Amino acid sequence: MKRQERYDYLLKYFRERMPHVSTELEFGSVFQLLVATLLSAQCTDKRVNQVTPALFSRYPDAKSMALAEPEEILEYVKSVSYPNSKSRHLSEMSRMIMEVFNGEVPTEMNDLIKLPGVGRKTANVIQAVGYGKSAIAVDTHVYRVSHRLGLVSKDADTPAKVEKELCRHIPEEDRADAHHWLLLHGRYVCQSRLPLCDRCPFTDFCPKQLDNSKLR
Repeated sequence: MKRQERYDYLLKYFRERMPHVSTELEFGSVFQLLVATLLSAQCTDKRVNQVTPALFSRYPDAKSMALAEPEEILEYVKSVSYPNSKSRHLSEMSRMIMEVFNGEVPTEMNDLIKLPGVGRKTANVIQAVGYGKSAIAVDTHVYRVSHRLGLVSKDADTPAKVEKELCRHIPEEDRADAHHWLLLHGRYVCQSRLPLCDRCPFTDFCPKQLDNSKLR
């Protein structure tokens, strides 16, 4: 099966079964989505959702969080991965939003990645989920599934390269959903250590017999 045919099959499958999907992170505003996404780096959404209710109750917006010292934020996020650096980033990020962006989370990629702790993946989540833009965030799940299913070439050895190849084949109107389709497939079916191939609807064209793709 040619690569574009794989995309056509996969996109048709998900459009019919999961037409509208979104992040499993819980949030009440674009700022809270940004905070939750930053906290979710190398941490499960389940863990993040356990700590954000108290965090957002105390610091619901950039204005309130900008007044907090990292040590104060740390008390709310100390159970997530890398809590010290993340609490520092949250404090610095909130202050920059207030001082540079008039209290609003910016919408453009070049502005988002200026925020402390915000990389391209997080920025794409904000654009797609927060602002409804055509963007694909490449996390570890999306990266893994894209390679295992042969959606991208072997040369796509960085998240940025994977993102570029995915955007080349996925229509703009599907990109925000496609991020979640691939992510959820990787989280619950095409898992890292033990992929559940018996539950996968793409086994007919998954190139698992080539290049040990299931072990990547």
